Amino acid sequence: MNIWHDISPKRITSEKFYAVIEISKGGKNKYELDKETGMLKLDRVLFTSTHYPANYGFIPRTYADDGDPLDVLVLCSETIQPMTLVECKPIGVLNMIDNDSCDEKIIAVPVNDPNYCGYNDIADLPRHYFDEIQHFFQVYKSLESGKVTSVTETNGVEMAKDIIKKSIDSYIKDFQMA
Repeated sequence: MNIWHDISPKRITSEKFYAVIEISKGGKNKYELDKETGMLKLDRVLFTSTHYPANYGFIPRTYADDGDPLDVLVLCSETIQPMTLVECKPIGVLNMIDNDSCDEKIIAVPVNDPNYCGYNDIADLPRHYFDEIQHFFQVYKSLESGKVTSVTETNGVEMAKDIIKKSIDSYIKDFQMA
């Protein structure tokens, strides 16, 4: 089974989707999907003293502009183990530049976490928490030779839904019609 491709399309919509966790909150190991096997592989250990401020992964059956499944940051009261499916709803998007390329990261919350499911937009988050997330993505690659990242803007839930829809459509075009 390849978790990127072999999940029912009914489980992935712009309103609600299952995220696949690659990296647990608090982790420094940067795992990523091996597109050929559907397994996780260790890409690297973060070079900085930072750690992931939330659970991080991707949305199956999506294809982002960077050639990968669409990234998702899952805000949750608990650490979630890699390769876990989590039913989520989007609340916003973080737009970045990563080595001169656009990189969008959906911000989502689990529908079954009573501490987070009440958040419906990133504007609902405590400001400092969101500042920590932005700071992480601005500095997490800073000690890696030649790698530069910056957060260009953040947008709310409607923009996040539009980006998810676009990446679902790109997946269908590139993988189901090919």
